[in-house]
Amino acid sequence: MARLKDKYKTETIPALMKQFNYSNIMQAPRLEKVIINMGVGQAVQDPKQLDHAVRDLTIIAGQKPVITKAKKSIANFKIREGMRIGTKVTLRGERMYEFLDRFFNIVLPRVRDFGGISPTSFDGRGNFAMGLKEQLVFPEIDYDKVDKIRGMDVVVATSAKTDQEAQALLKLLGMPFRER
Repeated sequence: MARLKDKYKTETIPALMKQFNYSNIMQAPRLEKVIINMGVGQAVQDPKQLDHAVRDLTIIAGQKPVITKAKKSIANFKIREGMRIGTKVTLRGERMYEFLDRFFNIVLPRVRDFGGISPTSFDGRGNFAMGLKEQLVFPEIDYDKVDKIRGMDVVVATSAKTDQEAQALLKLLGMPFRER
């Protein structure tokens, strides 16, 4: 069992039940999925950029990503409907817990000028989203094999009904939030 999943079951659920006065264990919010998204706008001119992004995201997530296509044509960006412009991967179960454990304890401390995560990055329904400026903060990425620095979005979807419940869940799991 993943270390973070064990922590969730033994420490986080009892703490959440006490904090929010839940009467049943099933009322406690839980992690549902983690989505990692990498938009590759340069893929319009150079399709190999997308292959490099897929390679990097596969190494980071431990799972092959899906290539996303443009939903609409945008003339100013020279994008036509159906063009391959990005990549994303959805993690669930053990891979999700392993990724979040690495993300909280290894990756976030490696971010330059990191002062904690903003507690206002919730969407109002208990989901959390943040962006990273470069993929080099992941220790799995070999610096010499990187052709271009790309950013990515990390979205953590929870079953929490409110942002306060989701923030309490993520804080108990080890996400380093900064004080407001």
